[in-house]
Amino acid sequence: MSLLRPIFALSEGVGHPIEVLIQAIRRLPAAPARKGPIADHLYSGAVQGIHVVLLVGLFIGMIVSLQTGIELSRIGQQDQIGTVVAVTMAREMGPFITATILAATVGSSMAAELGTMAVSDELAALEVMSVDRIRFLVMPRLVALAIAAPLLTILCDTIGIFGGGFVAQSQLNVTFQLYLDSAIDALRTPALTIPLPKDVYAGLLKAFVFGILVASIGCSAGLRATGGALGVGHATRQAVRDSIIAIIVSNYFMTWFIYQG
Repeated sequence: MSLLRPIFALSEGVGHPIEVLIQAIRRLPAAPARKGPIADHLYSGAVQGIHVVLLVGLFIGMIVSLQTGIELSRIGQQDQIGTVVAVTMAREMGPFITATILAATVGSSMAAELGTMAVSDELAALEVMSVDRIRFLVMPRLVALAIAAPLLTILCDTIGIFGGGFVAQSQLNVTFQLYLDSAIDALRTPALTIPLPKDVYAGLLKAFVFGILVASIGCSAGLRATGGALGVGHATRQAVRDSIIAIIVSNYFMTWFIYQG
């Protein structure tokens, strides 16, 4: 049995967040009645984290611009820096960086809050009072993070592209107008079925999925917390770890699905 224990733990770690997600989706019709808690979680998840996303997005865009600009300048193609930065931020770095920040801040907070409620028997008290824990605690958090992630991704993409333009002009002798024109042209091609540039909607779709994953995993870890303060710490660590793994794995499969054609 000791050899099977890791397999059982892995199965529970994957299966429980999926179960929590399915149950939360089934309770989405009750979302209008829970708009107050959803707004509160949206504020704590999006508004209070804007400065972190902007700061990290700015320097990510500057780093991408500097690194690619150095290489492109060696072959005389530094005028394409805007294209590289815009596509990189919209497709991958914007949603990935935003989701990672949300996992480290909001996801861990969700796990800690629900974990504290679990070890202090508050969740058991809600069950005794016939209160639906998923509808009361999980669904508002999931909806809020599903909304917050794409909104923050838009900000991250925008500030990253402008940060890259600052580096292109100050360090690589590329005028900001030329940089901006190439960035806009790179994101202008619309998709076949959705009236948005493919790279833009692909990044926003990824951010939406990442937000759902972070919320589901964070809430799942909190609901399963046991063992007092030590258990809450373990749940918080597990939520961040599993969220980042889920973000990376799902990012690959979504990229393959969207861009395989």
